[in-house]
Amino acid sequence: MKKKVLIISSSARKGGNSDTLCDAYAEGARGAGHEVEKVRLAQLRIEPCLGCYVCERTGRCAQQDDMAALLPKLREADVVVLASPVYFYTLCGRLKNFIDRTLPLYPYEGFAGKKWQLIISAAEDEKENMQHAVGDFMGFMECMEEPVIAEPIYGIGAWQMGDIKNKAEVIQQARAAGTYA
Repeated sequence: MKKKVLIISSSARKGGNSDTLCDAYAEGARGAGHEVEKVRLAQLRIEPCLGCYVCERTGRCAQQDDMAALLPKLREADVVVLASPVYFYTLCGRLKNFIDRTLPLYPYEGFAGKKWQLIISAAEDEKENMQHAVGDFMGFMECMEEPVIAEPIYGIGAWQMGDIKNKAEVIQQARAAGTYA
């Protein structure tokens, strides 16, 4: 069954390690016949949440920025991939900001059964040390109605831009995960 896959790359660097894993995921998903859209948050203007709760009353954010175009895509996707470099053992601020700005969709009605995938990359060599980043993601998932959560893809041991390209196993894992989106 053809699915709509939305990939949210929060890497500051096009072709960075987590962004490269997004591309591998997209390649696998397209190869399986899925419709794929990749969004690079670094190319958009998304302001931080104001905490004004206008969205609670109106279902729309009071801010007029690029997030307005992403919210419908998030709702329409069957599979959402969130990808982040890991800074100080947690998700990068750009992805956290994106998550905060999904508040107009809360309580995320109609999201039941949507599949979620986390891709993270880090200089750290141990998956166990990435649990803060996974915990941030899982906190977001706690707000979802019956999410289907895929096993995270860990691009560990990737410090410099392009290091992930030397990790064929994780590139293949991302590609395979996309195939089974």
